[in-house]
Amino acid sequence: MSAYVCECVLLFFYLAHCAVADGAHTLTCALMLLNTDLHGHNIGKKMSCQQFISNLDGLNNGKDFPKDLLKVLYNSIKNEKLEWAVEEEELRKSLSELVEEQCEGGSKRVARVTDSSNPFIAIPILLNAVTYKHGVLTRKSHAEMDGKRTPRGRRGWKKFYAVLKGMILYLQKDEYKPDADLSEVDLKNAVRIHHALATRATDYSKRANVLKLKTSDWRVFLLQAPSEEEMMSWIFRINLVAALFSAPAFPAAIGSMKKFCRPILPSSSTRHSQEEQLVSHERQLKQMGVELEEHRKNQPAVDPKSREWEEYRLKEHYLTYEKTRYETYISLLQAKIRAETDDLEKIETSMMGSLFMDGRECLLRKTQSSPSIMDLSHEQNSVRPKKNTQTV
Repeated sequence: MSAYVCECVLLFFYLAHCAVADGAHTLTCALMLLNTDLHGHNIGKKMSCQQFISNLDGLNNGKDFPKDLLKVLYNSIKNEKLEWAVEEEELRKSLSELVEEQCEGGSKRVARVTDSSNPFIAIPILLNAVTYKHGVLTRKSHAEMDGKRTPRGRRGWKKFYAVLKGMILYLQKDEYKPDADLSEVDLKNAVRIHHALATRATDYSKRANVLKLKTSDWRVFLLQAPSEEEMMSWIFRINLVAALFSAPAFPAAIGSMKKFCRPILPSSSTRHSQEEQLVSHERQLKQMGVELEEHRKNQPAVDPKSREWEEYRLKEHYLTYEKTRYETYISLLQAKIRAETDDLEKIETSMMGSLFMDGRECLLRKTQSSPSIMDLSHEQNSVRPKKNTQTV
C-alpha cells in the first residue's frame, strides 16, 4: 500500500470511526512504527497482527479501533512497506546540490537541504553539509543504546580527528580534508547529535579536559580534548547545533505492557525558525516540569527488586535529564539572540557567563585554536549574515 493510499484510508477512518482527532493521530504514529518494525533493518522478531491490535486497545479516546480495519492495515503494510512522502520542492533538490551558495564578499548564506529518507531509522548524511568544527578528540565508549554499559573490551580510549558536520559528529582516523570522501569506517564511527547533550564530565577524574556526550538513543561517549578551551568549544558548538536544528519529538511508542517508553526523536532537521524553535523548547521544558512534578506525587515503595520501582526510577531519570537538556538549549538560543550576531566566535565569546549543564555551573571560554565555522547552512534560512563574517 502506498503512502497516498494509506493517507486516504486514514482520512476515511478518522471520519467514520475515530472519536476525536487524537485517535487518528495515535493510529498514524502506530502505522509508522509498524512500518519500521516490519521492514526496518536490524529488527529482531517482527510484530504480529494480534500484537499490533492489542497494542492499540483502548487508545481511540478510551475505545477500541475496529479490528477488521486494523487487520487490513497491518496486512497491507506487511505486503508493501510505506514509502516516505517527499514534497515536490524538496524532491527537486538533489543531495549533490550545493548547500552553501556564495554571496558577495565571500560570505555564505543559508540554504535548507532536507533529506527524504525515513527520519526514524536513517542517518541524514548530507554530502555538502557545513563543517562547524574539527579537531583532535580521544573517544571512550561509556554506554551503548538505552544506556547499557559498554562491554569492558570495547571501552578503550581511541584517538580520532573529529569533524562536526551538519548534525553528525564524524570520528575519522585520518586528518580532516574538506574535499575527501568519507570512508566506510568513518561512517561506522559517526555519531548523530540531534537531541544530544554535551557536558563537562565532572564525574570522571582519570583524564583532564573530558566532555560527556549523551545521544538521543542514550548512548554515552567520553571525549577528551587537547585543552580546556577546546573542550568548552566542543560542548558549546555541539549543543548549539542540536538546539537550533533538532526536530520536535514524536509521541512515545505504543505498547500493551503499559511500561514507560521515551518519545521518538527524529534525526531530520526542524522546519522551525530560530524563534519558533525557542518557543518549542520552552514548551517542552514546561511540559517536562509538569510531568516530573506529577510523577513524584505517585512514588511507589522503594524496592530495588520491584518492576514498579524500576519503572518509576527510569522515568524520573528521563524527565530530569530532559529538563536539563531543554534548559541548556533554551539558554543557548537566548544567548544567541541576545548576541545579535550570527558570528559563531562572537557568540561563543558572549557565553563567558554561566550555563548550567547537568546541574553544575559550566563556564564557556573563547577558544583561539578552534577553526572558523561557516553559517549553519542547511537548516536555518531566516538569518542574513554580514559581509566577511563567519556565521551560525
